Amino acid sequence: MTTHSATAEPSQRQISLPLSKAIEIAFRSLKIRFWRSLITIGGIFFGIAFLMSILTSSALNKALLEGGSSQVRALLEQKGTDAEAETQQIWLVTLSLLVCVVGITNAMLMSVTERYREIGTMKCLGALDIFIIELFLLESAFQGLVGSLGGVILGCLFMTVSMMSSYGMEPLSVFPVMSVLKFGLYSLGAGLFLSIVGALYPAQQAAKMLPADAMRTEV
Repeated sequence: MTTHSATAEPSQRQISLPLSKAIEIAFRSLKIRFWRSLITIGGIFFGIAFLMSILTSSALNKALLEGGSSQVRALLEQKGTDAEAETQQIWLVTLSLLVCVVGITNAMLMSVTERYREIGTMKCLGALDIFIIELFLLESAFQGLVGSLGGVILGCLFMTVSMMSSYGMEPLSVFPVMSVLKFGLYSLGAGLFLSIVGALYPAQQAAKMLPADAMRTEV
C-alpha cells in the first residue's frame, strides 16, 4: 500500500495542469501554424462580416425611417420591404456561418492529425482528457475572437459607407449607436459560439487518443 501511495503522488502532480498552461500552449500552436490559422480566421471573418452588414442595414433603415429627412423616408417607403430578398439574405447568412463551422472543424481535425506525437507526449506526462479538450477549444476560441471582431468592424463600416453612397450624410446623422453595438455583440458572440462548436468534435477525438498509439503514429 505504501508503494502505491508513493507512485500516486507524483502522478497527481503531473496531471495538475493549470488553465494558464493550456493558454500558453494554444498560443504557441497558433504561432507555429500561423498561415493555416489565418485561413480559419478569414472564414470566420467574412461570415461574421456578412451577418453584421445585414444587421447594420436593418438598424440604419429603421433609424432613417424614424428620424431621417422626409426625402429619405419617402425613398425608403417607396423602396419598401422585399420579403423574398430578406429570406434570401437569411439563408445566405446561415449558409455562410455553416461553412465557417465546417472550415473550423476541418482545420482543427488537421491540427489533431499533425500533433499526434505532441498529444501522446502530453498524455504520457499525465495530462487529463479535459486539458487536451481545453487546449483545442482555446485555440479555436482565439481564432473565432479575432475573426469575429474584424468581421463586426468590417460589416458595420461596409454597410454604413454603402448607405451613405445612397443617402448622403443622412445615415451618420441618425446612426443608431446602441443598436449597432448590440448587434455587434450578438455577432461577436455568434462567432465565438460557432468557433467552439466547430472545435468540439476534433477536441474530443484528440482527448480519446491512447498515448501509446499516438507515440507510435508516423505523420
